Amino acid sequence: MSRTKQMIFSALFLALALTLPFLTGQIPTFGKMLCPMHFPVLLCAFLCGPFWAGAVGLTAPLLRFVLFHAPMMPNAAAMSAELMTYGLVCGILYRLLPKKFGFSYAALITAMISGRLVWGVVTLIISGINSNPFTFSAFVSSAVTESLPGIILQILLIPPVTLIFKKYTSK
Repeated sequence: MSRTKQMIFSALFLALALTLPFLTGQIPTFGKMLCPMHFPVLLCAFLCGPFWAGAVGLTAPLLRFVLFHAPMMPNAAAMSAELMTYGLVCGILYRLLPKKFGFSYAALITAMISGRLVWGVVTLIISGINSNPFTFSAFVSSAVTESLPGIILQILLIPPVTLIFKKYTSK
């Protein structure tokens, strides 16, 4: 993909990351379950590479906070680190691993685990600064249990959607 296409697609994915939460924002619990900002960042990693996806992931939560006051700080900072990790890890692994469909899942799942761990570490640091307790059970609840529907949707949808995008954008 040319640099111009990468920039255009990255801008598209950033716009999607900013707007998709409006579809689920009326019911905050529903939005947290589906993780709408994660989808564009992960797609960007597969299509545009780690640099662009990392930039989209870093920027989206912070820009969304500035524009719409959601997600609130300090959650936006933790999400920013998480989504940047998604983009970087997924993009790097996708470049390094063989270009077979199964390896897309390996890159995706590794990025999702890495991003959640980074989110947990950043949240732990922030909660320590703010003197708020952040336990392991709170981490598991927020990172896995509450967002399980979004995790499942990401695993089911991201690789096939990536194939479709690649098929129609490679011309």
